[in-house]
Amino acid sequence: MTKLEELTALLANELHDFNKSVERLEKISEQLNTTKIKMDVVEYKTIFVAHQKQMASYINSMERFESRFESKIKEAKIYSTWAVVVFVMAVLFVIILCFLYLYN
Repeated sequence: MTKLEELTALLANELHDFNKSVERLEKISEQLNTTKIKMDVVEYKTIFVAHQKQMASYINSMERFESRFESKIKEAKIYSTWAVVVFVMAVLFVIILCFLYLYN
């Protein structure tokens, strides 16, 4: 009987400790449910604004580069127009002379 009484006392103590643990968990759960978490986004907002400014400057520089590049492409000519016309006319003149020479 002594062993049975010892086991019963041990079981009673364990149940009592378990009930205390459950009560503590219930209190913690209640605190977690009632706690409201506030996020401080001021620091992130300043980082975001700085990033936006940086991206705007990058976009602006890319647009300036693009416009300069387009103007350079439009201005770039290997040969001037009059030189091309004179060359084509000379080639045609030589071809005509060759035909005249061959058929005469």
